[in-house]
Amino acid sequence: MIEEMKQIARRIREIREISDIPAERMAANLDVSLDQFLHYESGEADIPVSFIFKVAQWFNIELSVLMGGDNPKLHIYGIVRNGKGLNLERRKHYKYENLAYNFIHKKAEPFLVTVDPDPAKEPADFNSHPGQEFNYVLEGSMQIIIDNHEITLNEGDSIYFNSGFKHKMKALDNKRVRFLAVIL
Repeated sequence: MIEEMKQIARRIREIREISDIPAERMAANLDVSLDQFLHYESGEADIPVSFIFKVAQWFNIELSVLMGGDNPKLHIYGIVRNGKGLNLERRKHYKYENLAYNFIHKKAEPFLVTVDPDPAKEPADFNSHPGQEFNYVLEGSMQIIIDNHEITLNEGDSIYFNSGFKHKMKALDNKRVRFLAVIL
């Protein structure tokens, strides 16, 4: 997990340097402090997927370029076999699997997200990103908080929301939750 984050951080720094953009300007455009941006870019801090998504949008590149280092090439269809998506484990209890990393010029980013229960009951971080998001619970139950609205979703439930509002998810009932997240 740590090595993956360091590689993502390196890719962010490289694309910024290649584009000849000062760190101060990029931090301001991505709405984070310069100190926080430098921590992300150095690989010293856990990089939220929402931040990686914003960087990809800002540079008009595929999210999979930052996450995995490869540029997608498929444009008619892309198949991702069971368990073979591009994985990103960004926090101890969260795992993201990109289900369309190999398709170029996507209009949406689909992820299989797994959230393990947190026995320490640490508060999850809020995140936000441009666009909209659709979540469909495949297994377990979760609480999602969107702009101070607390919603419980169970297996088979779904939610569609404006992902520009701060939101976070957590597993309930001390069990793992798996859901399909589509970011538009």
